[in-house]
Amino acid sequence: MSARRRGQAHDEQTLVETMAQGDTEEKPDLRGDRRNIAILLFLYVLQGIPIGLIAAVPMLLQNRGASYKQQAEFSFAYWPFSIKLLWAPIVDSLYVRRFGRRKSWLVPVQYLLGFFMLLLSAHVDRWLGGKDLEPNVPLLTLLFFVLNFLAATQDIAVDGWALTMLKRCNVGYASTCNSVGQTAGYFLGYVVFIALESKDFCNTYLRSEPGDAGMVTLPRFLWFWGITFIVATTLVAIFKRENDVEDAHTDARYKEEHELSIHESYRVLWDMVRKRPVQILAGILLTVKVTFAASDAVTSLKLIDAGVPKEKLALLAIPVIPLQLILPLIVGKYTNGPRPLDVYLKAIPYRIVFATVASLIAYATPYLISGGEVPVYYYVLLVFSYGCYQVFLYSMFVAAMAFFAKISDPAVGGTYMTFLNTLCNLGGNWPNTVVLWLVDVLTIKQCTTQPENLCEDKEEQLACSSASGTCEIIFDGYYLEAAVCVIYGIIWLAVVRKWIVRLQNLPTKAWMVVKPSAYRNKMR
Repeated sequence: MSARRRGQAHDEQTLVETMAQGDTEEKPDLRGDRRNIAILLFLYVLQGIPIGLIAAVPMLLQNRGASYKQQAEFSFAYWPFSIKLLWAPIVDSLYVRRFGRRKSWLVPVQYLLGFFMLLLSAHVDRWLGGKDLEPNVPLLTLLFFVLNFLAATQDIAVDGWALTMLKRCNVGYASTCNSVGQTAGYFLGYVVFIALESKDFCNTYLRSEPGDAGMVTLPRFLWFWGITFIVATTLVAIFKRENDVEDAHTDARYKEEHELSIHESYRVLWDMVRKRPVQILAGILLTVKVTFAASDAVTSLKLIDAGVPKEKLALLAIPVIPLQLILPLIVGKYTNGPRPLDVYLKAIPYRIVFATVASLIAYATPYLISGGEVPVYYYVLLVFSYGCYQVFLYSMFVAAMAFFAKISDPAVGGTYMTFLNTLCNLGGNWPNTVVLWLVDVLTIKQCTTQPENLCEDKEEQLACSSASGTCEIIFDGYYLEAAVCVIYGIIWLAVVRKWIVRLQNLPTKAWMVVKPSAYRNKMR
């Protein structure tokens, strides 16, 4: 064995022994990592932009008469974050070493994001429908799926980079950067866009003379962020070196990451799936968010149906934004330690309570705004309930991300983090899609002038309208879904709590997939 190989083997052995001792012995030390944390925060902000834009599209579709089944169809645009595990090993293994393992993917993907936004800006307006035109939901779903696919690939690179960019004692701050950065980006892509797109909001608060449209359209907004992505990516490509952290622990981890081929990455992925603790964690992550699916996926659309203006609904997030930005920093103090899932468990019951409150508010909304005007106290009620819900949502999110960073094997950091994040995202997306699709299935409607007409499709709705009738809801399936989800959540927590405690009590080495013996065999 050469001297270089012996030195590398020694670094790898030291790394594994350090990891086996657990993370609790290392305290956070920000010296030398402040700039890296700022860069991670910036990259997560960029990631949040397309996520926010995709979240704004259902609001636009709802105002254009889209059904809940069409909303369920568009919800597949969120799925790339739930299936990114399929190509994560490729992102982990193919790279240009001189340019940097993560930058080899980050830079071209962010360029593609910018150019794809510019392409969308030229055509998306007509695909949204309006003015007696049906929205082209299948095409919109495909295009925004591609946009989210690129954002998910960027996320793979950034998540993996965080494990080598930051010292091991600081990796818990990666979840804080993720949460704060994505929140800020989401705010820009969703709240700011919806507000500036609204004619009423712009005429009331931003213009001296009323106009016929908002100050920003979706094509203009996409064009602006397309240019921003291109410029920002150029700056990162030129000025940020990937492996510039002078830290022996980080350097050893960085070198070991470069030893895995695509075949080895998929083999390690299979090794992850076979580990009993990972299987139990997967079951937890894939089932926990069923509890909140009705509240998360349908409530805001129900409020729009009841007459709450979409721009006012989006703007209600503004008072909560400071809370969303500060909360991860506060929660991070409690999750950046040996027991982050304690926070996770404590937050679940409160989130169930406020999910129930959201459903009750949706039920009462038609009565509270029956005169056509939305009273101030109603907005205060929404802000309060939404703010409380976000406290516990973000507590769960930051706690889960901190736990993932704590247990991820740094030798395959990108794949491991992506695997866990994929499970977390899939656990939220599949219940939301199912719940959206079931709303129309479970809802019973009837035409006021044609009792035999159940208004089940566009033709029956047009027939009712032609007969001077309206389709009235006799039974709303949303409230049945909301009740079932809450009951499910209570039972789930009672059964699963002990398993979460057991997983948290496991030593870090129980989660490792690359063993010292594997290193030695590889060196031969």
